[in-house]
Amino acid sequence: MSSSPSSSSSTEGVQNPKRKLGLIANVMKRKDSYLQFFAMTGILLLSIRSLGQKYRINDLQEDNSALREEQVTLTDRVNNIKCRLLDEAALDPTGLLASRLRLLFGDSDD
Repeated sequence: MSSSPSSSSSTEGVQNPKRKLGLIANVMKRKDSYLQFFAMTGILLLSIRSLGQKYRINDLQEDNSALREEQVTLTDRVNNIKCRLLDEAALDPTGLLASRLRLLFGDSDD
């Protein structure tokens, strides 16, 4: 009976290195499958990143158009304020305020 436990323990010790060797041999035998798996995983990750960048570009284009509209609106408001200030300054009988505003605004309408 003492020989059977020692023989089973020696058999287990031998099977363990064979199992590791078997795993490495299995990987080497199926390396094309592993390479294909890693390549497909890489392609999948790149596709996901590209999709995220596509949506980011769309969001940035929408932001760009909104900012352009806001710029047009602000430019119109500034021009409107300038016109009102010049109209009110033109009511001054001395004309000093109107000339000073034209200098500040860079207008040369005399």
